[in-house]
Amino acid sequence: MLAAGAVLWRPGEPRADGRGRRKPRIALIHRPKYDDWSLPKGKLHAGESPVEAAVREVEEETGLVCRLVAPLPAQYYLANGRPKEVRYWAAVPVRGEFRPNREVDRMKWLKPGKARARLTHARDRELVDALLERLAEVGDAWLAPGWSVPFPG
Repeated sequence: MLAAGAVLWRPGEPRADGRGRRKPRIALIHRPKYDDWSLPKGKLHAGESPVEAAVREVEEETGLVCRLVAPLPAQYYLANGRPKEVRYWAAVPVRGEFRPNREVDRMKWLKPGKARARLTHARDRELVDALLERLAEVGDAWLAPGWSVPFPG
């Protein structure tokens, strides 16, 4: 089974003293069906690419249209005894607002440490770490309008 999702993040506010920015915020979703806190993701539709699925799933689950900016590690695990591959990207919101829906009843924007603590699955914590590593690599480059890194579809 192939799925796709994103670690949706937004930059921290500039510090009052002018010394950089506060920590970024990461969006976590609560799925009442599983009573878990996770990252937006879901199965690919027929004929859909992982990139298309990631953008669609983020919007369906959070109400936010996002822009994928960098690939993150894929996850591989068993779901109901079947192998599952989930492709992930770092993503930033560009418009929209959260509204509870049948799949997701709550969404929280949390600092990375709080996000790691709240996530139900350890594998999702690894994605938060991968996002932070990616942000550290690019420094303030992500502040440029339209910033993204090339990635395969």
